Amino acid sequence: MEHVKEYTNGEVTIVWKQELCVHSGICVRGLPNVFKPKEKPWIHPHTSTTDELVNQIKKCPSGALSFYYNKDKKDE
Repeated sequence: MEHVKEYTNGEVTIVWKQELCVHSGICVRGLPNVFKPKEKPWIHPHTSTTDELVNQIKKCPSGALSFYYNKDKKDE
């Protein structure tokens, strides 16, 4: 069973797929105020801007982190 969690700041939703994570730490080093692996929940999307979140998520090498804009989801 795939383990998927979502975290939103109201504008964008971060999707995390645990099984795909290779623990590169790129997200933690890029936005340490958002990605805090020792905390639960470990993603705090309200502590950064949507643009910063999107730019950091695009750097995830495994695809464990992805995102969608909430306005796009509502239009479906």
